[in-house]
Amino acid sequence: MNIDLVRYVKKNKGFSLIELMIVVLVIGIIAAIAVPNLAKSKMAAHESSAISAVRTLVTAQITFAVKSGSGDFAADLVTLQGANLIDSVLGSGTAEAYSFSLSGSGVQYTIDARPLVYGASGIRSFFTDESGAIRYTTADAAATASDPGLGQ
Repeated sequence: MNIDLVRYVKKNKGFSLIELMIVVLVIGIIAAIAVPNLAKSKMAAHESSAISAVRTLVTAQITFAVKSGSGDFAADLVTLQGANLIDSVLGSGTAEAYSFSLSGSGVQYTIDARPLVYGASGIRSFFTDESGAIRYTTADAAATASDPGLGQ
């Protein structure tokens, strides 16, 4: 049987149009299955990164309150960056396909994280406050304190 294959290859110096079409069809089917899964994986990675960034901001706020001596939280991202508690990427308000905002005054603060492109960057917006509980919503809107938490 191996000899027949060698004779076939020597006799036919290439592939027929049907054989090439079958190969292209198989590659197309594999791509159709793989591309949506790739997009979902990428979105999940962006959401995980956003959750991590929110946790980093909570830690930075606690550190700022302790270091300041007064117990007051930082008013914005620029203040945390100026205190060298977050890097310039997170301090800019945009990181890993999410936008971040922080507002604080005295012993209260809120942190919001929203996807830059809803549905492509992520489908969850995140929220936390001085309680440290991270909440989310799947609506194309900012999350609030009344939304479910990550552990729920």
